[in-house]
Amino acid sequence: MNIDRFVKARRAGFGLGALACTLALCTGCVGASTTGTGSTTGGGAATTTSSSGGSGSTTQAGGGASPSGAGATSANSGGGGGGQATANTASSTCSVRYLNGTVGASQGTAGSVYVNIVFKNLNTTACTLYGYPGVSFGKGGPGTGATLTQVGAPADKNAAVAKKVITLQPGGYAYAILQVGDAGNYPSATCTPTPTTYLMVYPPNTTNQLYIPYKSTACASMSVVTMHVEAVEAGTGS
Repeated sequence: MNIDRFVKARRAGFGLGALACTLALCTGCVGASTTGTGSTTGGGAATTTSSSGGSGSTTQAGGGASPSGAGATSANSGGGGGGQATANTASSTCSVRYLNGTVGASQGTAGSVYVNIVFKNLNTTACTLYGYPGVSFGKGGPGTGATLTQVGAPADKNAAVAKKVITLQPGGYAYAILQVGDAGNYPSATCTPTPTTYLMVYPPNTTNQLYIPYKSTACASMSVVTMHVEAVEAGTGS
């Protein structure tokens, strides 16, 4: 399973280093109704195609099980990986209206939890994702009796995965790995630990959010970065 990559050297080196730097510098998620950040693009891109697989469930403020069974082929211009390149790079960026967002496979390590944010194309035409999603913690939201609001700083980018154009065929999947640092790693006075109920996610190159149920504890202080997110990849990561 791709989630096993979390404990390898390149993940551990970045993740623990990022947490150490955060502790030293005290330097933390995007909001629809509050301040946040979007995603960025850049560079030449390889192309990846994700084909349809298992069923997804929720979009926006819904909940549901993680999808499985997605297949994908890829061609990385940096020389890694294998498979067949897709010529469908002209497809439009996936619209949030036709994307389902869920939390997929997860694994914990010392001081962090790594989770897959999984996107499914619900449309009848192919679309593309490229680069980093924007991710924030949120509290409140559906089922809580309170308005969903952002908590703390948005996720920083982790460049461990090269950016690629990911083409989602109808029913196809893409995912991004999110490292969530333990709020308990930081002094309470610095962190201001706050229970959260959702991830507020901008898919790459979009201006609308998906609200994905995910209970955690975040640092409300905007000076503490507890999350780091990688660029999207094809499939579900499990």
